[in-house]
Amino acid sequence: MRRRFLSIFLVIILICLTISSIYADSIYIVKKGDVLWKIAEEGKTTWHELTKINNLKNPHQIYPGQVLKLKDGVTDSNKDISELDMYIGEGKGCYGTIQVGVSLEGDKIKDILILEHNESPGVGEIATKIIAEEIIKHQSIAVDAVAGCTKSSSGVLAAVEQALGKAGVNINDYWKEVDKSITQIRGKIEKKADVIVIGAGGAGLAAAVSAHQNGAKVLVLEKMPLVGGNTIISGAAYNAVDPKRQSALGIEDSIEKHYTQTYEGGDKLAKPELVRTLVEKAYPALEWLESMGMKFKDDIFTVLGALWPRSHNPVKPIGTGYIETYMEYINKHSSDIEIMLSTKATELIVENGRVVGAEAENPENIVIAKANNGVIIATGGFGANINARNHYNKMWPDLTNLKTTNRPGATGDGMWMAENIGANLIGMEQIQLLPTGEPNTGSLSGSIGHSVEDRMFVNKDGNRFIDEGAKRDVMTKALFQQRDSWMWIIVDKKSYPTGDTKNNFDETIDFLVEEGIAFKADTLEELAVKIGVDPINLVKSVETFNKAVEKEIEDPFGRTLFKNKIDTAPYYAGARTPTVHHTMGGIEINTKAQVLDKDGKVIKGLYAAGEATGGIHGSNRLGGNAVPDTVVFGKIAGESAAKDNPNL
Repeated sequence: MRRRFLSIFLVIILICLTISSIYADSIYIVKKGDVLWKIAEEGKTTWHELTKINNLKNPHQIYPGQVLKLKDGVTDSNKDISELDMYIGEGKGCYGTIQVGVSLEGDKIKDILILEHNESPGVGEIATKIIAEEIIKHQSIAVDAVAGCTKSSSGVLAAVEQALGKAGVNINDYWKEVDKSITQIRGKIEKKADVIVIGAGGAGLAAAVSAHQNGAKVLVLEKMPLVGGNTIISGAAYNAVDPKRQSALGIEDSIEKHYTQTYEGGDKLAKPELVRTLVEKAYPALEWLESMGMKFKDDIFTVLGALWPRSHNPVKPIGTGYIETYMEYINKHSSDIEIMLSTKATELIVENGRVVGAEAENPENIVIAKANNGVIIATGGFGANINARNHYNKMWPDLTNLKTTNRPGATGDGMWMAENIGANLIGMEQIQLLPTGEPNTGSLSGSIGHSVEDRMFVNKDGNRFIDEGAKRDVMTKALFQQRDSWMWIIVDKKSYPTGDTKNNFDETIDFLVEEGIAFKADTLEELAVKIGVDPINLVKSVETFNKAVEKEIEDPFGRTLFKNKIDTAPYYAGARTPTVHHTMGGIEINTKAQVLDKDGKVIKGLYAAGEATGGIHGSNRLGGNAVPDTVVFGKIAGESAAKDNPNL
């Protein structure tokens, strides 16, 4: 009841804000491409003041259609509130109910306010606002979902449809087909910066920040409508040898051990100098993030396939902490760093043997972006490109129907652009599959596993079949040998002491059980019945597992990473299947992140970082090594490009 009252109260306040929009000197309605500091400048105030007045949690996350007060104490107009109608609707998003308020002016949708939601910060949350903007723009609920955010988009669309139904209008009038044709000739604009970064994921934003810290003005081109890439939806584990946290927990580790496990874990196919750079600079790069305000938990764990407890977990959920840290910095320096969203780079510009820029396109313009110093490719891998992964795949069954953990933007664009001007691509056949994909979507979300030490896997017969602490490729190959390539993760109360305990993807165990993603039972026998496995086999598998934890026996599968027995109710199970996760191959670089041609020579003016590159992980990437890869080499690329003087 209290929550409903709060929602109604919120609606009234937001209606008042909408009405007050006639006072142009008192409020501002955000338009596409706006940034807070520019709005503040035009309103003769500061972005700090606007943040305070509007209670903005993330000043860099303003969105088109958002109403901002420019002055404190703005009064409402004399217009009668009853002249405006707002109707409430609800739809199911990715993580629960999305509630919207739809205001009409006659039959026209005037405004859509997102009143309540539990969508992922920086991902689904942004998608809800983009969809609302598109509905208003086209006066239609037949708009396309935001790529990679289908459930969040569908939740808003369903909520708006329900609200329109309550308004008593003819719903069919709002199901009109959206005209996607280009009705105007696109313009042509030129942009210039010291450093051009292609891609606004983890590696690209790290490069942008680093380049600016080294004196460069930066332009970032991102083809998707929102920043973050795969980093923002990742499990966020960050491997680094940490003298403070690991020592406090009694964990013995070393740079040499991390190097050996990474190099040998990739079957010694990586470039040793790149592996050395990664492991030696991982912790300094973590400290760099901390210097910009990012927070990590003190606990160290072993993420799936990490082989050793050196995985760090950010305080903020999934990969949002990394992206918010970069964007906080970028927002503070937005006069020197520009991000162009929905702007796809199509080719590199080469003059006199040097890369001097990139050509890109968006719905409005062809963009010619020129770089004074250098261009950085940080466009990610090709895990979402079915044709590319089938073309290069040599070690897995056909990947056509296999889902992926990747966002739709991971199509390998940067690799092909680099290859077209002579860059060397290496290790392209090395494609990583995970055994822990959500069966319906292929995503990482929904997994009930926390740390490797406290979980076990069983097949559809209730039997264990693999060392759960093995390399990812080893586990996935073993899973393909099981019936329907299907397994269950089994944990107990020690992993989820309370119903509101969250997994690594910011989902509570109660939510996962309510949604039918996870199953809960007071006994192993009851759990077995719920998930359809043989109760005798499941009980026996857990008993054997527990004996290995107690070191009464050697584990039948050679597992050595253990912590707790599985012996405390309630017990939980969650289904998982193979999914395409990471592409280890890509653009060949050196330790300065300079791109190399087929003869091993540096291509002047061109750099690359993140999953767009190859040679760092070999045939198999260790779990928890991807994020430090983006930070370490993104930071290096930014610094190298900023310091690249073409006149020397």
